[in-house]
Amino acid sequence: MSLFSRQSDAPLEDPTALARFGHLDVVARLVVEGYMIGQHKSPFKGSSVEFVEHRQYYPGDEIRHIDWRAFGKTGRYYIKEFEEETNLRAYLLVDASGSMGYGESTLTKFEYARQLAASLGYLLLTQRDAVGLVTFDTGIRDRIEPSTNPQNFQRVTQALEAREPGSETSLAGIVSRLAPTLKRRSLVIIISDLFDEIGPLQKALQQLRHDRHEVILFQTIAPEEEDFPFSRPTQFRSLERAGHRILVDPHRLRAIYLEQYQKFERELIRTCGNAGVDLHKMITSAPYHTALGAYLDDRTRQKRKR
Repeated sequence: MSLFSRQSDAPLEDPTALARFGHLDVVARLVVEGYMIGQHKSPFKGSSVEFVEHRQYYPGDEIRHIDWRAFGKTGRYYIKEFEEETNLRAYLLVDASGSMGYGESTLTKFEYARQLAASLGYLLLTQRDAVGLVTFDTGIRDRIEPSTNPQNFQRVTQALEAREPGSETSLAGIVSRLAPTLKRRSLVIIISDLFDEIGPLQKALQQLRHDRHEVILFQTIAPEEEDFPFSRPTQFRSLERAGHRILVDPHRLRAIYLEQYQKFERELIRTCGNAGVDLHKMITSAPYHTALGAYLDDRTRQKRKR
């Protein structure tokens, strides 16, 4: 009996309930297998071994795939790439800054983000794609290079489980530092609340696109950040600046907050559109299936463009 069938009564639509199942690899498998069953047919197609093209040899490549005829003509080593080997190298960038620790309900934005990252990672692995991880706040905290090895996925989920929200961050700064280190074309999936200055963020995203990386943003937002439902005098505490607190009247603040928040969202949508980046807003009460479907739609659209 499979793990999924043993847990078939699990409320797969509820991220908070899923968090109670423990280890992220278990949650990821429940989410992805549940999504597959819900689609009535598997979205995972086996990779063809049909020959596609050559690429330069890199240390670690299998010698049996060297094209010796090409070596005889050029004096350089080239690898015959096959469909199975041209699948994605994907980096999951997970924001572990202080603001991700927010959550009025029992599930914080960071807990949601790491469950989402694990689910996307498991989906990628099932498609025979290489999965890696980067977590960050003021700096890069974890970095695991992409691999199709299931043991590497265990390292990814263990790193996510061990990580806790830290201090403030600049997503744009992290992306700018990371981009030059991505030596091969990759898929970069960023999971963050994206609360950053729009100008620097736009430049960082454009840098990734200039380097021919594909980029997908999953903006992780708590329901309260979306509609600001507070009604009584409330003390707000900064999650990124220790000891910073402010007591406010929500009735006075609500209109100003919503105006600024909606302005930020419009600018973010415009920025991503201009940079050719896919943006998906994920409220932490939304099922992870929504993100899996959005990701697969994005991948299908990108393949059609090629």
